[in-house]
Amino acid sequence: MTASTIKLIAIDIDGTLLNEKNELAQETIDAVQAAKAQGIKVVLCTGRPLTGVQPYLDAMAISGDDQYAITFNGSVAQTISGKVLTNHSLTYDDYIDLESLSRKLQSHFQIETPEHIYTANKNISAYTIAESYLVRMLIRYREVSETPRDLTISKAMFVDDPQVIDHVKANMPQSFKDRFSVVQSAPYFIEVMNSHASKGGTLSELATQLGFTADNVMALGDQGNDLSMITYAGMGVAMGNAIAEIKDAAQAVTLTNAENGVAAAIRKYALQ
Repeated sequence: MTASTIKLIAIDIDGTLLNEKNELAQETIDAVQAAKAQGIKVVLCTGRPLTGVQPYLDAMAISGDDQYAITFNGSVAQTISGKVLTNHSLTYDDYIDLESLSRKLQSHFQIETPEHIYTANKNISAYTIAESYLVRMLIRYREVSETPRDLTISKAMFVDDPQVIDHVKANMPQSFKDRFSVVQSAPYFIEVMNSHASKGGTLSELATQLGFTADNVMALGDQGNDLSMITYAGMGVAMGNAIAEIKDAAQAVTLTNAENGVAAAIRKYALQ
């Protein structure tokens, strides 16, 4: 694969685009802008909602109806101006079943809509509060019976200490794994989406809409929720800080996020 083949670069945010201080380095901004100058689409692919992506889009001058983001781990593909192209959401019945499972497995739990985080945990998890800050969305505490039935539920999350999340991962019934798209995005998060939602699947849909094939796509990531896009892309690039599963699936391994690995990969594989 040559640099001239790459038409779209899909980039995870946490642990990938951002450095170890959760900052967007100037070197990365410069590399992204160089790619844009060559006509390459730069698409942030993240578990976050658009509100949690916007500051980085602004910093990289990515805007408008001809630029795109994939949010909620592939539940939504949208233009930066907010036009939704793909929407794979969960139903109210899905919420009821998942929330019940969270109580059986004794894990904190939340759902995210395009506007708010909802939790039925009266003792709100510290990880829910951290997620609220990270993605710039307010938390709404609602008993299950009070949760509106007409919500657009983009994803559900088991949020707890790593040992609790390990327990959830080990004890989630196979029927749930078959019914939903389930990924671990951090030691303290297991995320659950519509079965049609994944970063790779939605990235494929977006690429097809833009007239690209997998061979035109480079994808960069570090965690389990990035696996589907790493395996889909013609050039899957694992961060130096990625988990072993991602490194094994990738065509190449770049520097760590602390070393601006995204910038290094863009310059090595995408720029002419």
